[in-house]
Amino acid sequence: MIVLPTERKKAENYNPSLLVLFGKPKSGKSTLMAALDSNLIIDLENGYRALSVMDIQVRSAEQMFEAAKAIEIENTKVGKFAYRFITIDNATRLEEMSLPYAAHLYRSTAMGQGWGFLKDTTGKPVKDKFGKSVPDPKADVRLLPNGAGYLYLRQAVRKMIDMFRPLCETLILVAHVKDKQIKKEGEELSEMSVDLAGKLGDIICGEADAIGYIYREGKKTFISFEGGDNTIREARPLHLRGKKIQVAESDADNDVKVDMSKIFI
Repeated sequence: MIVLPTERKKAENYNPSLLVLFGKPKSGKSTLMAALDSNLIIDLENGYRALSVMDIQVRSAEQMFEAAKAIEIENTKVGKFAYRFITIDNATRLEEMSLPYAAHLYRSTAMGQGWGFLKDTTGKPVKDKFGKSVPDPKADVRLLPNGAGYLYLRQAVRKMIDMFRPLCETLILVAHVKDKQIKKEGEELSEMSVDLAGKLGDIICGEADAIGYIYREGKKTFISFEGGDNTIREARPLHLRGKKIQVAESDADNDVKVDMSKIFI
């Protein structure tokens, strides 16, 4: 039976379950992720070769599913989260990697059941040894008329992200930054955004508990959750909301000391 409240509950502070961190190249994103304890990095571009990390190399949507299943099995085996954090690096590569899965989703619909299959030089469908049509690995849903394919791309990318969220305390999505043009009160403005196609970046960021911008000032590295100034930075957790937090500093020998203790309580 539902019991209706009689007074306001107190605001609860918590660590983000989905954290999006974005920044320009060489802003320190990989260094920060490598410094996190109990962080499994799903490396989509082999970008951690010079760093001591726990990582797995993934190059396809199929391998993403395999990775999620392996983590799920390990969680069950140890009876808790095997990794406190899981980091997917990076969002742009994840989008590209999701295209074959997006094509599969479209072919699963009534409209797309005959789309995106290989054909021979005579225009006939290429068949495998079981007599089934062979999907064209280069089929791109983004080329469908009127932008209809972006729906399936969004579904594919969200699936890639959402299946990891129940497997750890915090899922971190690392992304590059891009500038996009927006209109505000009739004026054209440049807005700093996550480098994902169309509405996908806005949707992913809308579902995140916190979006932080990583940048450097001299030898110091900061993560900003300050809203405004035509950016998507923001956070729901109280300890991050509206904050600019120093997370690293390098010394005269360029040795970097990282402290993420103010990001995760």
